[in-house]
Amino acid sequence: MAATADPLAVREQVRAFALGLPGAVEEFPWGQSVVKVNKKIFVFLGAEEGAGPPGITVKLTAEEAHAHAMAAPGARPTGYGLGRAGWVTVPLGDGAPPVDLLRDWVEESYRTIAPKRLSAQLDAG
Repeated sequence: MAATADPLAVREQVRAFALGLPGAVEEFPWGQSVVKVNKKIFVFLGAEEGAGPPGITVKLTAEEAHAHAMAAPGARPTGYGLGRAGWVTVPLGDGAPPVDLLRDWVEESYRTIAPKRLSAQLDAG
């Protein structure tokens, strides 16, 4: 059985990936890390330390990706009505998806939120 990755290390890898996307900036509304593009959030990273394991929240509107994310251990539709719009919260504790898959979901969320000109930079790069 593979060793479980450190949830904070996984969170940091996902954060670094998100901040590397064109036009991405980190802000701290509500004392929690979010990454935005064009003033719109595309990934919630939460607080570094707090109640419960770290997790990420992404917007997945493609049915297959959404279903895949919802199948992760502990995953749930995001609260405050965001789940109805495709937002999924995925804990980074035991059984969390691999970092590469989390990055794919962050990229999909980015593409959903980002202006087309910025998404096009990903395809060109």
